[in-house]
Amino acid sequence: MKYSRQWSKLDNAAKIFPPTSTSRDTKVFRFCCELTEAVEPKTLQTALDRTIDQFPLYRSIIKKGLFWYYFEESRLHPRVAEESQPLCRPIYNGDSKNLLFEVTYFGRRINLEVYHALSDGTGALHFLRTLVLYYLLEQHPHELPEDITLNYDASEVQKTDDSFLKYYSKQKGGREPKAPRAYRLRGERYEENRIGVLEGTMSVQQLLSLSRSHSATITEFLVAVLIQSIHSGMSVRESARPVVITVPVNLRNYFPSESARNFFGVINVGYRFQGADSSLDAVLAEVIGEFHRQLTPQRLYEKMNQLSALEHNIPTKLIPLALKDPCLKLANWVSEQEITAAFSNVGRIAMPPEIERYIRLFDVFTSTKRLQACTCSFGDRFVVSFTAPFLSADIQRCFFRTLTGMGVEVELSANPMDDERGDSDAVL
Repeated sequence: MKYSRQWSKLDNAAKIFPPTSTSRDTKVFRFCCELTEAVEPKTLQTALDRTIDQFPLYRSIIKKGLFWYYFEESRLHPRVAEESQPLCRPIYNGDSKNLLFEVTYFGRRINLEVYHALSDGTGALHFLRTLVLYYLLEQHPHELPEDITLNYDASEVQKTDDSFLKYYSKQKGGREPKAPRAYRLRGERYEENRIGVLEGTMSVQQLLSLSRSHSATITEFLVAVLIQSIHSGMSVRESARPVVITVPVNLRNYFPSESARNFFGVINVGYRFQGADSSLDAVLAEVIGEFHRQLTPQRLYEKMNQLSALEHNIPTKLIPLALKDPCLKLANWVSEQEITAAFSNVGRIAMPPEIERYIRLFDVFTSTKRLQACTCSFGDRFVVSFTAPFLSADIQRCFFRTLTGMGVEVELSANPMDDERGDSDAVL
């Protein structure tokens, strides 16, 4: 009997990733869960076998069509492996047939690396939380009850829902003014397109108290600190260009969705230092104002529709993929000229209370051609993970020094994946 493969379209956000993925910018991100005990590979494989049944889209591969890329169901079976490759190495290869995610382990760490066309951070986190739960249930059958569940019970249809398509309408909003070119970071890079990692772990309560004392959210406060840290290395002439941070926005917080696929937008928040007050308070006031201005359901809805409109435009649909790819690459290059760095806050990661004692922390990283900060929290541990292709980590260290100077205790790790190999942490 012939096997009939199911296929589905890439969502609106995913369409940009296949044509713009390179060895220098792989469009791969990683979530890690660090346990309090060493990972047992066989148990992890059993947990992965259970998890993949809950997320059928994760069996997909990407194929090229005449007009668009698309997902095709495969019979490939994911296998766990001990970590041996560089962080966020390429997963998608248009010339090969492979799954769009990998599960690895090392010491106490369970790693999930995902190609961004498959899912965003929220969707991938649903997968990892399910994987960790199944792992701990298998590993501790006598200590844990079998009926532990996560606060995520979406159906298969809901998990594979294309929420961009669900909320799309032809409603037109006002045009955004053309953004100026942003200050761009430069410097000597790592060889072989590798990325460096600098991670800081701190108390959620300390950071929350500090942010509230400045009448800001944690994200607003840290974006302002990052902008000022970047400015610390700029010349007077370079200060003529704004420092612009791009911030992904989880659209599920504004438009109900249980999708485990991509459903995010972005806002760009910047500050031009030339002729302006360079104090943190001044930068923070501008950042807070931009967050309040851009993070409204109406503004996000208009922007989402603008980005989706091209996909639904009949002439655009009829352009062959071979011609679409160069156009998407050019559009991606133009948008990158408006960005200095990126900051992504995944937020608080919740796990069932019964298994919390087996988990030390979660963290998240992403491949990048520029400076990127990713944050998440579990319990009272808030982790800021910087990735960058540059050898210099002056900006990152300035960022953490600013926090410690304001009373936040920070534990630094130059490469958290090497902790198990004997590298020591530094405390600022």
